[in-house]
Amino acid sequence: MVDLQDTELKALALQKLRALVQHPDAEFHPGQYEAISALVAHQRRALVVQRTGWGKSAVYFISSLLLRAMGRGPTLIVSPLLALMRDQVAAAERAGVRAAAINSANVLEWREVLEKLQRDELDVLLVSPERLNNPGFREHQLPVLIQRMGLLVIDEAHCISDWGHDFRPDYRRIRDLISRLPQGLPVLATTATANSRVVEDVAEQLAVGGQEVFTLRGSLGRDSLRLGVLKLASPRMRLAWLLSHIEDFHGSGIIYTLTVSAAEDIARMLREAGHEVAAYTGRTDLEQRERLEAALKANQVKALVATSALGMGFDKPDLGFVIHVGAPSSPVAYYQQVGRAGRGSINADVLLLPGPEDAEIWEYFATSSMPDEQRAAQVLETLGRADGAMSVPALESAVNLRRTPLELLLKVLAVDGAVERVAGGWMRTDMPWVYDAQRYRRVAHNRVHEQNLMKDYENTSGCRMEFLTRTLDDPQAAPCGRCDRCAGPWYDDHIPEQAKDSAQAALGRVGVPIEPRKAYPSGMDRLGHSLKGKIPADEQVSEGRALARLTDLGWGNRLRQLFAEPGDAPVDEAMLGACVKVLSEWDWPTRPVGVVAMPSRARPQLVGSLAWRLAEVGKLRYLGQLGYRSAPPSGGAGGNSAFRVAAVADAFDIPAEMEELLGKAPGPVLLVDDVCDSRWSLTMAGRALRFAGAPGVLPFTLGIAG
Repeated sequence: MVDLQDTELKALALQKLRALVQHPDAEFHPGQYEAISALVAHQRRALVVQRTGWGKSAVYFISSLLLRAMGRGPTLIVSPLLALMRDQVAAAERAGVRAAAINSANVLEWREVLEKLQRDELDVLLVSPERLNNPGFREHQLPVLIQRMGLLVIDEAHCISDWGHDFRPDYRRIRDLISRLPQGLPVLATTATANSRVVEDVAEQLAVGGQEVFTLRGSLGRDSLRLGVLKLASPRMRLAWLLSHIEDFHGSGIIYTLTVSAAEDIARMLREAGHEVAAYTGRTDLEQRERLEAALKANQVKALVATSALGMGFDKPDLGFVIHVGAPSSPVAYYQQVGRAGRGSINADVLLLPGPEDAEIWEYFATSSMPDEQRAAQVLETLGRADGAMSVPALESAVNLRRTPLELLLKVLAVDGAVERVAGGWMRTDMPWVYDAQRYRRVAHNRVHEQNLMKDYENTSGCRMEFLTRTLDDPQAAPCGRCDRCAGPWYDDHIPEQAKDSAQAALGRVGVPIEPRKAYPSGMDRLGHSLKGKIPADEQVSEGRALARLTDLGWGNRLRQLFAEPGDAPVDEAMLGACVKVLSEWDWPTRPVGVVAMPSRARPQLVGSLAWRLAEVGKLRYLGQLGYRSAPPSGGAGGNSAFRVAAVADAFDIPAEMEELLGKAPGPVLLVDDVCDSRWSLTMAGRALRFAGAPGVLPFTLGIAG
């Protein structure tokens, strides 16, 4: 097919639109055809910033079909989330677009997908940004695809920008990908959540090579959404309100939380009260995620209680409500999440239930995602000394950094060109690397500014939709006339006493399992220890218990406050009572006969008094406190397993009197500490107790990280 005149192109594009949306009278939204024309008729680079539900996917699917009809190659879509890919593939098939995805969820289908691509049987291929750094894809499939590609699409393009609320290191590779494209190949970047700074940043990256960028930016106001903020005094009151009022909301929706444990706890509480809900988090396996998404779309559940794992691209046009228990760290992130609601309906309700603990959680996530200069230098030095590629486990055993932050740091270094992922692992390149302290200070400063804006949103006396859209630099921002500031509160804030009691019971729930370590990490020999393989059964500790996770809504809040305060003091009666409850509900195979306290540098009174009081209440023998053979281990929380084991492997001293008692003990002992982080201190202290004659060791801590 040859190039078309504009009138012919528009008529054909309209025909494709109606097939896509399955409506014979559908018309383009303002700007949709202009974007299609820019890509198809003029082969331009375009940035489309439009509200959720505007129809950005229609632009690239219709453009793909038109370009294919003109003899062009398939479209490559870089898409960040699995849920987004699944919905996009389904939407493409409805429009007659032959689409497939390559991602971590469909590994068994990769060969078939690539064979279809080679046979020119695909119109659209969706890949994750991480796939761009896969050695096999990068070296074999991508070069061929670049030569054949008809259109490149970067979905959720705010991820490219340092200033975007969901910046991802792998997305920064896209600039390099664009620079390699043949002259005249059209490029489309789309997002619904970008302020002027992000728009300028993304447009600058699209313009690499001196290309002009066509930017289409529409109003971000959402007429279908009714916004509100309800401030309640405590986690108990927020949960009680949910118990009382979740059925007030029409249809089905999403309840967002800031942490995995909060999502799981709230889902359990609501289920036990008879509500059809389920938790959806980063811990939810891929098959279960698909089942839960399908259940929500089919209105088989009232709500999914979710973290941000259920975010960009989840498409349920009639989603009736979005509730946040805890505020996201920026108005932009909040706008993106509430945009799941009201995409194809007239009315949808959006309510924020903020909490004073939100700022602590924001700070944790902000600091954990920033690369550390000293760690980066250590990684580069280690790779530079290696005789070839190093796997992540091997590198982990050589630098004191856990797997997840190590992998994130490697991504950052790879995007900067300092390291390269190859078959077999990672290698240092010849490119010099300098820690960009000024850039990271700017990013950190910007995050603090966004957090303050989120607080301003909670407290604003003006229209809430106008506030959000002004934050996104929407020149058409205007009062919505629907939110709780424009029209008055639309939600019922009454909370029955029975709901308060139920919430208190849920928050008072205690006891979290501590899974025992059963194998040593690899690479211990490099650190001077012969420990390797499985830990012998007679040297292991048993499954333990913690009072609560530090991220829990109930006792987790109390523990975070306790550990944040300076100083040390004996355990208080309320906390002791909660610990006794955990022990009374513990289904151990053999009851402990004695109690041992871990040595504590920071809180010796707390740990010692807790161990002694538990022994007293349980009528167990208090065997005393372990000692250190030399100086206490240093390093604290956060190091990787190999270094943590090396720090504590031979650290613990068993006093002679305790060793004598352990040799006569007819049953296991309870090993008490304040916080369980990596579990290696408890594991190695328990191993020392087993060597000294203890028949078994049951770890018990106040808090458990994560």
